[in-house]
Amino acid sequence: MAVSRVVIVGRPNVGKSSLFNWLAGLRLAIVEDQPGVTRDCVDYLTSHNDRYFELVDTGGIGIQDTDNLTQHIDDQITTAIESADVILLVVDTRAGLVTLDEEVARRLRSVDVPILCIANKADNERLDDQSADFYRLGRGKIISVSTRENRNRSLLLNMIVERLPAETAGENEAAEEEPTMKVAIVGRRNVGKSTFVNTLAQAERMIVSEIPGTTRDSVDVRFELDGKAFIAIDTPGLRRSSSRGAAIDFYGTHRAQRSIRRADVVMLFLDATQRVSKVDKQLCDYIAQQYKPCFFVVNKWDQLAGSMPTEKWVRYLYDTFRTMRYAPIAFITAQTGKNVKALLNHGQMLFKQSRLRIPTGPLNRLISDALRRNPPPLHQNRRPKIFYATQVGIQPPTIVLFCNNPQSLARPYQRYLLGAVRDQLHFEEVPIKLYLRRRQSNDSRNEIGNE
Repeated sequence: MAVSRVVIVGRPNVGKSSLFNWLAGLRLAIVEDQPGVTRDCVDYLTSHNDRYFELVDTGGIGIQDTDNLTQHIDDQITTAIESADVILLVVDTRAGLVTLDEEVARRLRSVDVPILCIANKADNERLDDQSADFYRLGRGKIISVSTRENRNRSLLLNMIVERLPAETAGENEAAEEEPTMKVAIVGRRNVGKSTFVNTLAQAERMIVSEIPGTTRDSVDVRFELDGKAFIAIDTPGLRRSSSRGAAIDFYGTHRAQRSIRRADVVMLFLDATQRVSKVDKQLCDYIAQQYKPCFFVVNKWDQLAGSMPTEKWVRYLYDTFRTMRYAPIAFITAQTGKNVKALLNHGQMLFKQSRLRIPTGPLNRLISDALRRNPPPLHQNRRPKIFYATQVGIQPPTIVLFCNNPQSLARPYQRYLLGAVRDQLHFEEVPIKLYLRRRQSNDSRNEIGNE
């Protein structure tokens, strides 16, 4: 399963970033005694009792940003909440219950994941009684903590881990029945997305029209191919931000992004008769940010067949999307169904790659070979050391490298290691999430290659 996410929410200035840093054990988020400092979400992979999870710090709910970024901050918070496996609702013990705390609790009312109410700034036991008012929020037991006095950190971490989704053992995962693959069909307007979905479903399930913008919402279409069930998520066609005048376009963008987050595989549709647009690049960036397996689907290829070699389009796409060179490219004609079945079968291969779990032994042998072939460059006249690697999640495959100094491994070298993993461990066409962590002081494992 994917690495679980623990999202920290609350009104401004209740100590969310302090709590984030305290639980992570590092000073990562900016902490200032004024509201609105945290705008973009910050995340960090941590572990407790051998269970890995991502901590996510969010901006204050209800803040009116001085730089007119209120909507951006709120969108980030919404996305984080939608992706959460556990939510930490942070309140201020000293300030007591305020109206904005109740608004935050109302926003979480429809969320169907465990929520812990954290009464922060309870620096001593005498202040614990002041947290009783927070029971009115309806979030059950209140956990009183103090990041400044280091109160109840282990208790809170234990409660978080207890509420994380159950892990599936690696050996049993393959034996489980494979879930239904969800495929998001995204792209700018009038590139043939709905026609493609109709072809898949072999029925007029969507309204297909030459008028751009016919599909105004994301729609799930269930269908079977060769006895196997799939879900295709047809999304609204997007246009440039400067062209989004109506609210319908604004919500269309958000629904398309939500569909990408829900999907197991994303097919980015491109029009063979047009150049790659700014919207295409923005969609590709968002797909990459979400670590989703992606297909570049060049539709309407029948209009160029014979006059344009596929190799030229392949070079054009990989030159345009340099960080997505692992993503496969398909040339189809959705209207006639040409290559559509092969595309879906290949999509199933990407889905399987994203769910693959590699045992620690083979993974470390591969990293050892990569280090031997090309040692990491010196950092401040010292050679960085990598002690061991482990895979902690799937969808996306998530790998942690434990080393002596995470800052010493430069980005190009990280890309080299990812390339070695992708080439030799059957992750050839899917994104991999890589974390670098400092080895714990009580960990006696030797440097890779020196066991």
